[in-house]
Amino acid sequence: MNLFKRKTTWTNAEFIPLKLAIGSAYLMIGTYFHDLFQQYLIIIGIVFIATVVWSLYLWLKKMKQENQ
Repeated sequence: MNLFKRKTTWTNAEFIPLKLAIGSAYLMIGTYFHDLFQQYLIIIGIVFIATVVWSLYLWLKKMKQENQ
């Protein structure tokens, strides 16, 4: 499977879910070191999971469009 070898083009708007996923992952990691975000851990986790799924969906959709 050559999933990681294929090249795609992305617009800036399509990077928003990926950037949100990465940012929420940083916040989740940061909660273990600071008590400031500890009360928001569940909300941050939900945002992380939703944006990862959204990013993967957009990526797979784009890969299918380029193969046709």
